[in-house]
Amino acid sequence: MILGKVVGTVVSSSMNTDIQGARFLLVDKSNQRGEKKGDYLVALDLVGVGNDELVMVSEGSPARETPTTINKPVDALIVGVIDMIDEKGNIVYKK
Repeated sequence: MILGKVVGTVVSSSMNTDIQGARFLLVDKSNQRGEKKGDYLVALDLVGVGNDELVMVSEGSPARETPTTINKPVDALIVGVIDMIDEKGNIVYKK
């Protein structure tokens, strides 16, 4: 599982995902505090996240294991929006 901040939208004139209404977002990988690393990936958004939200991203073959993405050409999938991260009893991120 990867943490990342949504920093933009990716628009393509042609896609081969076969997923109706597919929305791809540009995600900058981040640490547990939500600080961006400058390491980007494109992820399919199935949960309806907004810009600058901290999200959980599943990458690789697990991203193709949902009912929507099974056997589809998807490598990264946003699976959740993070509200809070508690690290060793300290809140290091809060929405």
